[in-house]
Amino acid sequence: MLILITNDDGINAEGIKSLAGELGKDFHLEVVAPDQERSASSHSITLNRDLSVSEPKPHWRAITGTSADCVNLAVNKLLPQKPDLVVSGINRGANLGCDVFYSGTVAGAREAAILGIPAFAVSVDVHAGNPADYQPAAEFARKFAHYLLDRKLNHRLIFNLNFPGIPREKIKGARFTRQGIRIYSTRVLERNDHSGNKCYSLNGAVLGGHKIEDSDIVAIEQGYISISPLGLDFTDYDTLNQLKEFDPETLLKK
Repeated sequence: MLILITNDDGINAEGIKSLAGELGKDFHLEVVAPDQERSASSHSITLNRDLSVSEPKPHWRAITGTSADCVNLAVNKLLPQKPDLVVSGINRGANLGCDVFYSGTVAGAREAAILGIPAFAVSVDVHAGNPADYQPAAEFARKFAHYLLDRKLNHRLIFNLNFPGIPREKIKGARFTRQGIRIYSTRVLERNDHSGNKCYSLNGAVLGGHKIEDSDIVAIEQGYISISPLGLDFTDYDTLNQLKEFDPETLLKK
């Protein structure tokens, strides 16, 4: 079995090293990750410039692009064969609720699903200024890799795994969860550059989340590992069914 590992924290991040160290006990690995941090790069693909590849050590490649770039390039060009599984992480910081739309970590797994490969993303909820212990998440990721490979699941979905940022012995267990709703505080900072032109930077913080009992956010708050299946189909079927009562042809009439 061949597993492709990527992330968005960069190839030198501690999380990806812990993940590779644990998965390498049971699987053949290829690591293809960004050459530097690409957090919050979402599912961007590089189309307007060339991507460079370096190999700091055997079976480890650094790409001058995003997580999605790494998976696409690895599967379509760099690897000797199509991987059986793609694992993205371990991310420093949780990817809960609406975070999944911004996260490069989740995007790495999503790109694999688009290419028809089973995948999951792994993140650890790390609070500012605190050290991160990636080992429990890495060990669980190895078990979850076996779980996915032993089952013929729909490849047009990914799993988003999140670990609470608490000591191993305080983790209460694991739950299958739904995507929750994060609450953010957003700040736009304005300043003048060296030429006197105004420029802006987006900033802010997570304030919490809606208290949806079976959500990933609540699971993490209560000390559980969250496992959320995420689909590639964004269609809101309830709304679509309601719209079927309306004839869209009437929109074309004067």
